[in-house]
Amino acid sequence: MQVTDQGTDGLKRKLAVVIPASSIEEKVNNRLSEVGQQVRLPGFRPGKVPMTLLKKRFGQAVRGEVLERAIDESTQSALTERAVKPAMQPKIEVVKADEGGDLEFSVEFEVLPEIAAKPFTDLELTRLVATVSDKEHDEAVAGFLKNRRTTEKLDEARAAKKGDGLLVDFVGRIDGKEFDGGSVKDAMIVLGDGQYLPDFEKGLDGIKAGETKTFKLTFPDDYAGKVAGQTAEFEVTAKELHKVTVPELTDDLAKSMGDESAQGMRDRMRKFLQDNYDSAARMRLKRQLLDKLADAYSFDVPQGLVDVEFDAIWRQMERVKADGQLDPEDQGKSDDELKAEYRKIAERRVRLGLLLSDVGQKNNVSVSQDDMNKAVIQEAMRYPGQENAVVEYYQRNPQAMETLRAPLFEDKVVDYILSQAKITDQPASIEDVMKDPEDEAAEKEKPKKKAKSKKKDEE
Repeated sequence: MQVTDQGTDGLKRKLAVVIPASSIEEKVNNRLSEVGQQVRLPGFRPGKVPMTLLKKRFGQAVRGEVLERAIDESTQSALTERAVKPAMQPKIEVVKADEGGDLEFSVEFEVLPEIAAKPFTDLELTRLVATVSDKEHDEAVAGFLKNRRTTEKLDEARAAKKGDGLLVDFVGRIDGKEFDGGSVKDAMIVLGDGQYLPDFEKGLDGIKAGETKTFKLTFPDDYAGKVAGQTAEFEVTAKELHKVTVPELTDDLAKSMGDESAQGMRDRMRKFLQDNYDSAARMRLKRQLLDKLADAYSFDVPQGLVDVEFDAIWRQMERVKADGQLDPEDQGKSDDELKAEYRKIAERRVRLGLLLSDVGQKNNVSVSQDDMNKAVIQEAMRYPGQENAVVEYYQRNPQAMETLRAPLFEDKVVDYILSQAKITDQPASIEDVMKDPEDEAAEKEKPKKKAKSKKKDEE
């Protein structure tokens, strides 16, 4: 085998490979001999079929098999010999493969970049710390109890009022035509609950069981879906009036939910909230870390990986556009403008992914089987009643299992970096923790309004 380097362009590499005809013919004959030991042809005992007949019957298929294997083995050997790590599967192009002649082909690929390590101890990060307040805790308990409320049909012939439940059928139409999601049967609406738009509930003012009301409603501009900003006409039929009862948190209710007492349930719900707060704070800290890493590292990335990432982003973008849910900041931009912006995002993601992978490998970060088992269990818990089926699915599908391994590995690498960084804790509200850092930055950049003079106020 003869391998020639045909140039380097950034991370791109190209090799020219030539395998002598004699080597190919030897491999073809050896493979035909193996076939001859197994094949059965009329008039010949196994292993006694003449080579000329084997070549006539199986030569073309065997030659194709030999060429494919020779290309794979030679490519791997050439890459190993040069100690390079392709970022993706190399692109193979056969130049010559005539019978009786040399096999010539080219190998094009991009290599993974060399990443110069930097001390993570220089990183300075701020971790927002939100603590569950008594008010937030009480609201969560009230919400839990509200979700366990019961309804009882009333035979009173009176108008529905706030706090009542209404069993209704309704049909929504825009320009006289029903729209997706605008028609429901046997919907239980608790007036004043806020589950439906305020104007929808307002349209039910004074309705009685057995009555039908028709009213118009304009959806908010930021309403999800294609109906945003449009005016619809709803026809609502109230079928039944119900009394709504919200239970109290008692020891008996707590025990029915697996807790020893009402206080035990309250404590568990506080811990659940705090865990969510801590998780949100960690996500924000992780984003802050990734932003700093993105600013600190500017190495070249394989464009093939960027293409794959961008294609995934753009497919999602096209679905969002089709659903009419494009972000306000992206509306009015051309596809070329959007593609340029999202390609930069794709490149950032690839660069950060390569960086985290490199840090993990150099520092022996790994995902244990115990980590994987916990991840499968957590995934299964998202599907109540189907837990066993979910676990079996992942056990039977290694590729699906790998989709769980990647984020686990990333989080472990992030934890490793955070363990070395300088982190300052800062008390904050959960609203501050959940706020998008970009929105926060934009808010700070807004010009402040000048304060009115006292004289003007008095006038």
